[in-house]
Amino acid sequence: MEFLCDVCGNEVDLGISRCPFCESTIELSAPGKGLPHRTVKLKRGMPTVEQALGRLERELEQAKLEGCRVLTLIHGYGSSGRGGVIREKIQERLQFLKYRGEINDVFVGEQFSTGNGPGRNLVRRFPFLRQHRDLNKGNKGITLVIF
Repeated sequence: MEFLCDVCGNEVDLGISRCPFCESTIELSAPGKGLPHRTVKLKRGMPTVEQALGRLERELEQAKLEGCRVLTLIHGYGSSGRGGVIREKIQERLQFLKYRGEINDVFVGEQFSTGNGPGRNLVRRFPFLRQHRDLNKGNKGITLVIF
């Protein structure tokens, strides 16, 4: 019988004490408990900053309820080419939530690379992210939230 590792979401055999993918202590959950990864387009519909922040709060809550381990937020980079206000405010809010312990970590798109230590560790911890379309692309229009 196979179960899902609660840390990385990979299927593991029953009876082992460490996940072979992320090396965490196994806390098993039944298959189908939730998707380990989800993507949300916060910029859909050209929202105001307040609307985007409201959508962020709802999506974070939904992801937690679903047992999601990683949430990719597409907030865009901004039409000015210098980085938009929505991107800035979303990332500020996420850093605050990390500080409060409501989320585990935040990776901005430009950090999401196997060429640096934190990015490499992230992909090692969550191997399903190797298939992420923005891995190693330096996309400043996304942010990954780790639960």
